[in-house]
Amino acid sequence: MEAKNQTITAEFLLLGLSEDQELQPLIFGLFLSMYLVTVLRNLLIILAVISDSHLHTPMYFFLSNLSFSDICFSSTTVPNMLVNILRQSRAVSYSGCLIQLCFVLVFAGLEIFLLTLMAYDRFIAICHPLRYTVIMNFRLCVLLTLFSLLLSTLNALLHCLMVLHLSFCADMEIPHFFCELDQVIKLACSDTLLNNILVYVVNSILGGIPLLGIIFSYFKIVSSVLRMPSTEGKYKAFSTCGSHLSVVSLFYGTVFGVYISSAVTDSSRKTAVASVMYTVVPPMLNPFIYSLRSRDMKEALKKLIRTSHFLKLCHLL
Repeated sequence: MEAKNQTITAEFLLLGLSEDQELQPLIFGLFLSMYLVTVLRNLLIILAVISDSHLHTPMYFFLSNLSFSDICFSSTTVPNMLVNILRQSRAVSYSGCLIQLCFVLVFAGLEIFLLTLMAYDRFIAICHPLRYTVIMNFRLCVLLTLFSLLLSTLNALLHCLMVLHLSFCADMEIPHFFCELDQVIKLACSDTLLNNILVYVVNSILGGIPLLGIIFSYFKIVSSVLRMPSTEGKYKAFSTCGSHLSVVSLFYGTVFGVYISSAVTDSSRKTAVASVMYTVVPPMLNPFIYSLRSRDMKEALKKLIRTSHFLKLCHLL
């Protein structure tokens, strides 16, 4: 079949997680619940950091940005999926698919960079405690966050511009619940060699280098902590890193799990189900991990909830 460029008029069909109509209400209820939990819990984290002066530190500044990124990451995929289930429609316009693809790449990249910045923050706090406040000043934290957003945005725009040059055939079905880069490239009728090389190279650089940075930071942290004479000091140092390490393990573990599952199975539908593990689950669980493992965050959330109840009571009176 002759390839034709459908840049303006094309529509993609998102096949979702299952074509079984009886499962659609269950999928809708499950993902709506997960999305609401993600938004509410991450909003609580952001409000707690803003309202409690004890949390006005670089670590919690990065955490609040991570929570914001988690909300945006989930909001780029889940609401559109829920609307499609309600409308009983799977169609998404070419421009809509490209916009979703771009935002997914932006916030996925931002998540990776923020996790790396949080590891660097813990490295400076534990290995160079006397210079911590000088090095990790507010201006540097803002600049690092903005630079991370800039890098992830440039990466997303680069991939989206490359997709714009592709031509698509009549079969426009994406076996996924959102417009995922690899799946969109697979539908192209034109040569995709350059796109695939770019995906491999950029993912290796923007995914591998931050991971190596996290590993290096924790290698230095562990080396520094083991030299501490006090057992209590060792426990305190490790406890401050526990939440971040859990979040890093969750995010990278689910991403690697998806890539491994896509490599060992030919089923795109199984890959789509596995993709839920890194697009929906980490943003939902991250605030639980931090609120359970961080004593300061627990206290801040308690204060926020008590204050909210008090203001609500005053309003009713």
